[in-house]
Order: sequence, then C-alpha cells, then structure tokens
Amino acid sequence: MEIVQNYIQGQCHQSQSQETLPVFNPATGSVVRKVTQSSQDEMLAAIESAHRAFPSWSTTAPLRRARILFNFKQLLEENRDGLAALISEEHGKVLSDAQGEITRGLEVVEFACGIPHLLKGEHSATVGSGVDSYSLMQPLGVVAGITPFNFPAMVPMWMFPVALACGNTFVLKPPAPAPSVAIRLAELLTQAGLPDGVFNVIHCGNDVTQLLTTDPRIKAVSFVGSSAVAQHVYSTASAHGKRVQAFGAAKNHAIVMPDADLDTAVSAIMGGAFGSAGERCMALPIVVAVGDQVADALVEALVPQIQALRIGPGVCSTGKENDMGPVISKQHQQKVLGYIDTGVAEGAKLVVDGRNYSVAGHTHGFYVGGTLFDHVSAEMTIYKEEIFGPVLGIVRAPDFETALRLINEHEFGNGSAIFTRSGYYGREFSQRVEAGMVGVNIPVPVPVAFHSFGGWKRSVFGALNVHGPDGVRFYTRMKTVTTRWPEGQQGAAEFSMPTLG
Repeated sequence: MEIVQNYIQGQCHQSQSQETLPVFNPATGSVVRKVTQSSQDEMLAAIESAHRAFPSWSTTAPLRRARILFNFKQLLEENRDGLAALISEEHGKVLSDAQGEITRGLEVVEFACGIPHLLKGEHSATVGSGVDSYSLMQPLGVVAGITPFNFPAMVPMWMFPVALACGNTFVLKPPAPAPSVAIRLAELLTQAGLPDGVFNVIHCGNDVTQLLTTDPRIKAVSFVGSSAVAQHVYSTASAHGKRVQAFGAAKNHAIVMPDADLDTAVSAIMGGAFGSAGERCMALPIVVAVGDQVADALVEALVPQIQALRIGPGVCSTGKENDMGPVISKQHQQKVLGYIDTGVAEGAKLVVDGRNYSVAGHTHGFYVGGTLFDHVSAEMTIYKEEIFGPVLGIVRAPDFETALRLINEHEFGNGSAIFTRSGYYGREFSQRVEAGMVGVNIPVPVPVAFHSFGGWKRSVFGALNVHGPDGVRFYTRMKTVTTRWPEGQQGAAEFSMPTLG
C-alpha cells in the first residue's frame, strides 16, 4: 500500500520510522493509503534543510521570488482538478467545494506575487540636517506551519506563499487524516523553480511536532486547530522566543432580523451550516432569530431543505453532485452524534435528526445527516462548544440587543453575521459585535486574500493574522536605518540624547 512520504531538500523521502497511520476515504470508510509518523531525527533534518537554504533564498531578489510564485500559480491552475480530487478522497468534501478550496488558496499566491511592492518599506528624506531615515522589511528565517484536516490545501496556502515571498524558508506539518495534497504542493513548488530546501514537509506525531515550537532555528510558528492546542502552541513557542499566530475554535453566529429577506437568509444559512459537512472554522452553526415569528418562519423553511440535502461521496461517477459529504473519521462521526444526543438530553428541540444516516452502497462511510435544533439556549453544550459537524441550532431572542449580547458573551469570536434590510442595524452590528470577521447578509465572511483573516477572543492567540497586510508583517521584521554622509571629519562627540530637525 502507498505510504505518504516526507518532502525534504527538494525531493520525497521515505521515513525510516516503522510507525504509520491509516488514511481513510471517509466516503467509503476504506483505507486508501498510509502516512508515516516520522522520528525526531527526520524533523531535525527538515529544519536543518530549511536552515541551510535560508541565506541564499533570503538574499534572492524579491522579483525573482515572485516569478517563482507566478510559475506556481500557473501550475496550481493546471493541476486544480487533480488536487481537488485528492482533497475529496481524503477529506470527503464534495468536488466543487474542494475546487473552491484550491481557488481560495490560489488567491493568496496571487497576493504574494505582489511582494516586491509590499516589501518597499518607508523612506523619509532630511529628517535632520543631512540625515535620512528608511525602513527595511527583512525575513525572519525558518518558519513553520501546523495545519488542520479540514482545509489541507487552503490553510497551508494561507501561510507559505507569503512566508516564501518575504524570503523565509518553511517547514510544514500537515494533518495526518489528509496528508497527501501537501506533498503534491511541494512537488509543484519545486517544478515552479523553488530551490531545494526552501519548502519542506514532515509527517509526524505530536511529540515530534513539538520540536517546531522549541527548536531555536524556527523563528515563527503558524497554527490552525483547536483552541486548547492553539493556546499550548502559542504559550510554548512564545516562551522559546518565537512569533506565533495560532487560530483555534469558533462558534459563529448569525442574527436574523424581522426585516430580513427570509428566502435569502435561509439559502445562506443552509450553505453556511452544512457546506463541507460543517467542518469549517467559519461554519454557521448558530442562528439567533429575533422574535418567535422569525424563528418559526426559519424553522418552517429550513426543515424541508435540510431533509432534501443530497448526502454522499464527494466525487460522484454519475448524476448530480451531492450537497454534503461525510465527516472526516469514524471517531469524529461518533463525537458529532454524541453532541446531538447531548442536545436532546439538555432539552433542545430536535426538529431534524441526522443520526442513523446511511448512504446506499456506502454503509461504512462516516456520514451524519443534516440536523436542526430549535429552542437552543446559552447554557447548553451544543451552544457553547464547537461541534464541527452538520448541526444547526436556532436560538430565540426578543430583540437585537439581546441577540448581540449573546454573541458578545460567547468565549469564541471568529466570525459573525447579520441578515437585515436595515442600514442602521447592519452598521450597529458591524461596529459593536465582538468578532474578527463580520458579514452583513453574508453567511461566511472569509476575507479576500489581500485583507487579513483572523478572529477575536479564544478563537486566536497572537497579535497578527494570516495573509493580507498582517501576513507580510508577521513574516518580516522591520529594520530602521538612519544615515548621514558628512563631507569631512565629524565634530566633537555628543553625549546628550540626539535630536533632529
């Protein structure tokens, strides 16, 4: 059986470790390949490869680095279908969703191709008599990315295109359930002309991954995963002097106001809640309906659409594409089903039950049907915790202020949305909601690549977000140079604080 290899110094390397993990096709429940669990020595080799490559890559002209990324962008476009099929096979998401993931990652590559402009820094002439000041945006060194299963291509591409464009070298630790696309991206980077050692991929367990947070050659760490692990990565790597951006869990809300266009809101909620089987940090698992009339109308409209969801394999050989695929694993399937059980036990009204869902011909797949709860309250587990599955809860609030307070009191603050025709409420919500990404009549407000992505509260640990301007700031450090070029010998020594102007 195929074993997914590491990628070090510009080529694939079979791990010397005998430990492997199965990689499942979630749609069928069958093992499609295995992934190695590398040793500490192999992780150290990947770090050393990036460390050796840094001096040459960091002094490569930004325009030359950008041209390599332009080549990579073209290769991504040419290989989009194959990459999407690989994502669908290992993650389970439907093919169009996987293609969309590649597109969103490709947009970050396009942004990074403009790096010569983004690294220009600042210049001020004659800040004093014969004195000029200017800033340099310089790379950090070796940087690392630790990425989740739900976006095995897009999330790494939030990180490494900007990091490489800025002159850093990179070590990527991909997710064990969906490891293969990272290797394919590495091969395409080499094909695009990236020098050996600049980008490395290592598959390993948590104990070996820990080296990325402690090794002194690593200067910065980017992480996406659960909040508990994000906080651990942030604390450990920060204690070892590294820059960290660590993104954690989410519980995104959408308020539906009485004046909202109901049909538009329902369509948006369906996609936000059930796209990618809810396995998105920007999924929409909670809707706060303002008024019982709005809640009743939402439930009435949602029920038939949830019941009509086409659920099955991400890649269909015949017929129309499914709306939703399986969840990632048997263990996660049981976890999601456990949340549904808990919701019932804690008194939420189960309107559409996604338990015991079976897909003909794929009875061993990891499926959960679309699920709808009504009368969810802030004390319930299904309200407080991230389920990461196709489970939607309706919370009823008497007015806008109560709905907004519910969102702002939640421990997570990744994304949030409002559906309304009112410019007043749209602006009030945008200004006052405690979330890092906000949508007005937009269910999944993921920013475009030239803006930055990131949440608030326990959804993020670290001051700088990914891609966009924050991404450039994260992967560079500023050096400010102040110069004077005297014609002859300098005068007497000055011992007081220098002042200019």
